Amino acid sequence: MSPKPPKPPKSLRKNVKPRPNPLDRDGVSYVDYKDTDLLRKFISDRGKIRSRRVTRVSAQQQRQIARAVKNAREMALLPYSSVAR
Repeated sequence: MSPKPPKPPKSLRKNVKPRPNPLDRDGVSYVDYKDTDLLRKFISDRGKIRSRRVTRVSAQQQRQIARAVKNAREMALLPYSSVAR
């Protein structure tokens, strides 16, 4: 096996425009568990909470989203899983 080629430095990588934080862009300061339309953006089609890397939110916002999704699931506003077994 040959070793992997080294990564090019950041200055030589393709310029990738950073995606904006969706909560900051929409002006959301508090994530409410009753706002199911907002919460569905952060849930996969299988019913899993999407990661920060995918959704581009801060750590504090990710904790708020996770808490709100869990509360909404408990109140039966969101399904635990959208795939029937």
